[in-house]
Formats: sequence, C-alpha cells, structure tokens
Amino acid sequence: MSTDVLVCGAGRTPFGRSEASGRQLAVSAVNAALADAGIEWSRVRAAFGGSDSAGLADTLVAQLGLTGLPFVNVKNGCATGGSALVSAVNAIRSGMADVVLAVGFDKHPRGAFDPRPEDWGLGAEYGSDGLMVTTQFFGMKIQRYMHDHGITPLTLARVAEKAYRNGELTPEAWRRKPVSAGEILDSGMVSDPLTRFMFCSPGAGAAALVLCSPDVARTLDGPSVTLRSAAVRTRRYGSFEVFSPSIPGGELTSVSRDASAAAFEEAGIGPGDIDLCQLQDTESGAEVMHMAECGFCEDGEQERLIAAGATEIGGALPVNTDGGCIANGEPIGASGLRQVYEVVQQLRGRAGEHQVPGEPRVGFTHVYGAPGVSACTVLSR
Repeated sequence: MSTDVLVCGAGRTPFGRSEASGRQLAVSAVNAALADAGIEWSRVRAAFGGSDSAGLADTLVAQLGLTGLPFVNVKNGCATGGSALVSAVNAIRSGMADVVLAVGFDKHPRGAFDPRPEDWGLGAEYGSDGLMVTTQFFGMKIQRYMHDHGITPLTLARVAEKAYRNGELTPEAWRRKPVSAGEILDSGMVSDPLTRFMFCSPGAGAAALVLCSPDVARTLDGPSVTLRSAAVRTRRYGSFEVFSPSIPGGELTSVSRDASAAAFEEAGIGPGDIDLCQLQDTESGAEVMHMAECGFCEDGEQERLIAAGATEIGGALPVNTDGGCIANGEPIGASGLRQVYEVVQQLRGRAGEHQVPGEPRVGFTHVYGAPGVSACTVLSR
C-alpha cells in the first residue's frame, strides 16, 4: 500500500456557461488529460468520476471507448472530485491498476443551488423556513468568525479582489475582469457581511487527471508530479455545517482541519512546507477561514497576511492562483480536480501568466462542501 502515485496527465475545460452538455465537457477534459500524458484510452485500467447534476460518469465510455474497464461513479457533493481522486490513488496503491483516470464534471442552471431538504436527511419544514439557502449559512459562519477573530469586511473584499485579478490571468476562468475592493463592497449585500461579488456562481466545466505507477511514469516523456497524499473526511460532532439543523455549545470541530491534518500526516510534511495552495472559496469568507483551518496561519492572522499581500501570486503563500471558485465558478463535480490541475501546472512551471515565481516544489489543495465533507491533497515535483 506504499506504492508512489504520480499525476502524468491533467486536463480541464473552460468553466462558466457552455452550450455543451456536462458529459461532453467531461469527454473533452479526459481527452486533454490523456493527450497530456501521452496515453491512449485503451491503456487506462480503471476510472473513477462523477458529477452532482450532469449525469453518470461511467456512461462516458460510450464516447471514450468500450474497453470493459471498471468505472465507478462517485457523488460526494463538492468533494466529488476529491473522492474520485482518493479512489484512483487507492486503486494504484492496492495493485488493482497501474493507470487510472479521475474525472469530475457538472453543468448547473443559472441561479443559486436549489437543494431539497429530504435529500439531506432533513424535514420539508427546514426548506420552507428558508434554512436551505446556502448564502445564509455562509453569512452566519463568517459573521461569527469575524466577531471572534477581528476580521473586517475589507479583508473579505480583498480576497475576492485577488480572485478576479488572478482570474484575468487564467485563460480557462469564467470571471476574467478585475474588480476593485470598493466595487466588491458596493456590489449589494446578499447575506451580511457577504456581498454579491464575494460569492462564486454555479456553472459548467470539467477536469480530469491520469494517475500512474512509477513504472509507467518512467516510460512516459512528459513531466510527472507526485501525489503524496489524498484524504477525505466527514464532519464530527460539534461542527457548524451547511444544512445542519442545530449547533452544540462549546468549541467547534472542523472537517477541514481533520482532512488537512490527515493529508499532511500521510505526506510526512506540514503546512510550512507548502509553496502554494488551493482553498475552497465558495465565498471570500471561506478562503479566510480555511487558511487557518488547514494550518497555514492562526485564527485572526488573516487580516494582516492578506493586507500585506502574502496570498498573492508573488507572496509568501500564494492562494487560489487561478482565481479559485470566485473567478472560475463552481461546477460541483469538477472543482476539486480543477484545483489539482492548477497545482500540477504550477509545479510543472506551465501556469503561464499566473505562474508562481521561484519554481514551487510542493502544493496543497482543499475542498469543502455540504453537509460537512472535505478532501485535501499534497503534491510535489
């Protein structure tokens, strides 16, 4: 179970609105990843993938090729891509396969997500009372965090400002127009203290990775990146989560703390060894909280770090160098793998205008989603 796992191919589509179906986007991302690896579809020995609302991943074989390989569907909210990746890693480590695909994709309609309480183990009244509105949860969570740790609305605006600035430099991003902190603060309150331009938008897109064993990697021409760890965790008692009908008193637990700690332990390194990271930013408050929850700073230090430019592309710890969810939008099934794609490109030195300077060597990714699930990875070159 200690076999190294390498990312030998990575592909994604542009994110945003698309005339193509979610499945068509997925096929494009898979073909891009295969071409990047220099591997034919017939060489893939197992596949794992999924979407939240765009169809079944295993049906992609109708377009990719009917080779008879095992293809497992994954559906785990915003952690769908990360969960597919963990499964792909374990397939290689267990000896099940030496070349494995992980793919995530989605295509969401305009407007906010529209979940049904019954699908989340909640009564219908939970929805009729307005508690299924995710923007309310994010507003309440960051409001509490700001009160406890001295974070200001200007810091939230600066996070989103950075996202749009990085998105301008990322060809596949949806939002590619810079927006100032002042414009973000004045864009209209959605759920206090979060304004319209602080949120990401549901959209369409796909991302795929080809993983392989060291023996296979040695036969390939392109540069591979080592996937040092991949971990998924669900919430523990005491967490404050979207779609949670109650919250206990006392100190809160955090599924993101648990998942990131597991990923660092498996990789044998700590947050101080990371050169760049991708953190879930459903809205700008999430990025602020996840900086601390994933171990990159103490609670409350974000105010100073963000003001000093530490999280910029050229800063001490670049965060969401491709613009994150705020600039890319969030096709749920694809977000986690989009993050890994970005880190892979950065470690290869292929990120173009948004390349982190100084030849980064180690990267980290983190996703968080309802109703309290997180997936994290550590990668190195």
